[in-house]
Amino acid sequence: MLPPELPPLPALTRAEAELIDRYLEVVDLLGRINPARHGDTYRGLRAAQALVGKTIALRDALTLMHQRGESELHAPTLARALRVLDGERRTARVTVPPLPDS
Repeated sequence: MLPPELPPLPALTRAEAELIDRYLEVVDLLGRINPARHGDTYRGLRAAQALVGKTIALRDALTLMHQRGESELHAPTLARALRVLDGERRTARVTVPPLPDS
């Protein structure tokens, strides 16, 4: 049995797609660094080291959008793209986990 098909990505400009990709890379690294999550310091250190380059790439994606005259983020469209790319699960790793039920 095949897994269910994901909905198609919404139509994005190349710069918007780059923004989404770079944003999710940063989110993934922040999730690995999150001190409220289980992990070791070396893993967090490696993620923090990689974060520097990924944030520069994110900044460059936003700079390119601005230079091309894309001055507005189309939040509903970008949110749909994030959902298709599992953004809700990925960004949840950045937050503080809920208290365990007693």
